Amino acid sequence: MPAIIRIITEAEDGSTVRHILRAGLHFSSHAVSRLTRVENGILVNGLPAHTPRILHTGDRLEVETGDRRPPKTAVVPGDWPLPVVWEDEHLLIADKPAGMTAHASNFLPHTPTVAGALAWTRGTAFIFHPVNRLDKGTTGLMAVAKSGYVHDLLRKSLHTPDFRREYRAVCLGCPRPEAGTVDAPIGRDERSTVARMVRPDGAPAVSHYEVLSRNGPLTLLRLLPETGRTHQLRVHMAHLGCPLAGDWLYGREDPELISRPALHSWALRLVHPVTGEVLHLTAPLPEDMKRLL
Repeated sequence: MPAIIRIITEAEDGSTVRHILRAGLHFSSHAVSRLTRVENGILVNGLPAHTPRILHTGDRLEVETGDRRPPKTAVVPGDWPLPVVWEDEHLLIADKPAGMTAHASNFLPHTPTVAGALAWTRGTAFIFHPVNRLDKGTTGLMAVAKSGYVHDLLRKSLHTPDFRREYRAVCLGCPRPEAGTVDAPIGRDERSTVARMVRPDGAPAVSHYEVLSRNGPLTLLRLLPETGRTHQLRVHMAHLGCPLAGDWLYGREDPELISRPALHSWALRLVHPVTGEVLHLTAPLPEDMKRLL
């Protein structure tokens, strides 16, 4: 099981295990409660310990972060390619291809899934915690936590300087000005079960964009979402009058051009929630978007 090791500092001398878990390592009260019921979930200097235990300078606190309970819905493994571009015992970064969803859906039961691809290579006991979810048609970098603890920490850092996402997109037309910010709230489109739209009573949504190059009627964009609303980048570009190429929902479907919305999760920059390491990863444009350029 993955674990976190912390050597107690002089400033922490006299603290209880519970205090270090909650204030120092940011475990939730539910997670702390779970650890108390797990055999060897908390070790101090190699021996089992309870949360009231007083710690002293130099003590070695080891805390399990793994998940022992299976997922609520069994994951069906599938032999689907899913490149992993970075990994350690706490998280992995995958380069998701188009046509793959995060989880299985009752509406699309035979669609390849990230959960199934990971279960195929790592076994069905691998518990899947997606951090930044990508739509079925969106390609690129996607962070996956290996425990609920790491997932909670990464989700809290989303849309902060500790977790930044950068996308590449190809749109129809060219936005004016060629760099700017879309600050337009997004809510459900009541005419559709899946679509979103800009509406005054929607949730706050902010996206930054910049034109990188043009190829006739097509424009390559750099997109940086400041918030994470469903379909945010697709809705905002359509709002500017420049829907993404191939976006059947917010623009027009054109399989001869590209068979999906031309959106790619190009870069992730995040602070590792356990080690503090700064990760900055990029994924090259997929072939179908390269052809557009």
